[in-house]
Amino acid sequence: MKATAVSSAAISNALRYQQMRMQAELVKATTESQTGKVADVGLALGGRTTQAVTFQRDLDRLNGIVDSNSLVAARLTSTQDSLGQLSDVAQDLLTALTSAVSGDSSTGITQTAGATALQQMTGILNTSVNGEYLFAGTNTDVKPFDDFSAAGSPAKAAFDAAFTSYFGFTQSDPAAAGITAAQMDDFITTAVEPQFLGSGWQANWSSATDDRITSRISLSETTQTSVSANEQGIRKLAMAAAMVSTLFAGNISEAGQNTIVSRAQKLVGEAIGGIVQVQSEAGLAQKRVSDASDRMKTQVDLFEKHIIDLEGVDPSEAATRVADLTQHIETSFALTARLQQLSLLNYLT
Repeated sequence: MKATAVSSAAISNALRYQQMRMQAELVKATTESQTGKVADVGLALGGRTTQAVTFQRDLDRLNGIVDSNSLVAARLTSTQDSLGQLSDVAQDLLTALTSAVSGDSSTGITQTAGATALQQMTGILNTSVNGEYLFAGTNTDVKPFDDFSAAGSPAKAAFDAAFTSYFGFTQSDPAAAGITAAQMDDFITTAVEPQFLGSGWQANWSSATDDRITSRISLSETTQTSVSANEQGIRKLAMAAAMVSTLFAGNISEAGQNTIVSRAQKLVGEAIGGIVQVQSEAGLAQKRVSDASDRMKTQVDLFEKHIIDLEGVDPSEAATRVADLTQHIETSFALTARLQQLSLLNYLT
C-alpha cells in the first residue's frame, strides 16, 4: 500500500479556508438573527425575488404616504383651531355691534371692538406651522394677510382714499357730521365692497391664492388640505371690522354710524356662517385623511406579513447557527495554533 505524504502546511491551509468559509456563514447568520430575514434575498428566493421586491416597494410607498398624512393632519388640526378662533372673534364683534344698536356702548367702545377684531384676525390669519402659512393657499411662504394698523398699510391707504374720493373730505373732517344714512349706505356698496368682495381684496389685503393645497392621502386619492384667506366669510369679517374701526374714529354722523353698524351686523352674521362652512370642509378633509391612513396601515400590515412569509427566518434557528459557527471557528483557530507549533526539530532532538 502506497503512503500519502501530508504536510502540516497543507492541513493549516485547509483549516484557514474552512475558517474563512465559516466566518462568512457567521456574518450571514448574525444578520439573519438580528433582522429576522434572510441575508441574501436573491440567493434565498430565486425566482420569487421579484415578488419580494414589489412588496417592499409598495410597502415603502404606503409608509411614505402615511408619514405625509401625519403632517397633513397636524396642519388641518392647526387650521381648525385657527378657524375656531376666527369664529370667536366674529362672535365678540357681533356682541359689540348688538350693544351699539341698543345704545349700551359708546362710539369709542364700538370702534375699539372693530380695531381689536382686525388685530386678532391679522394674528390668526398669519399663523404658520412648520414654516408654512396656514391661510396662504398654495403660496405658503408668503404672509397672507395685510396688517391694517401697520404704518404704510396698502389696505388702510386704499380705504381712506376711497372715502375721500367719494365724499370729498376725510373721516375726521367736520363735514362728515352731515353724512346721511343713504349716502353712507351707497358709499359702503359702491366704494367699500369692491375692496373686500372684489378685486381690491387681493390687490391690497391678501397675498393668498384662491387655490388650496391638494395632498395625496392614499395611492389613489387626493383631497384639498388647506384654507385660503380669500374665503368669503373671512373677507366679510374683515370688511365689517375695518368699517367700524376706521369710520367710528372720525366725525361721522349718528345716521351714518347707524348705517355702518347695521351693515356690519349683517356682514358678521354672514361671516360666521361662512367660517362654519369652511370648518365643516376642513373637518371632512380631516376625516378623509384619517380614514385613508387607517386603510393604508391595514395594507402595510398585510404587506409586512407577505414579506415575512417570503424572507423571514426562524430567529431561534439563526441564533443557534451563530452559536454553533462561533464554537467551530474557535475550535478551528485552536487547531491552527497547535499545527503552527509543530516543528521537525521537536522530533530530531
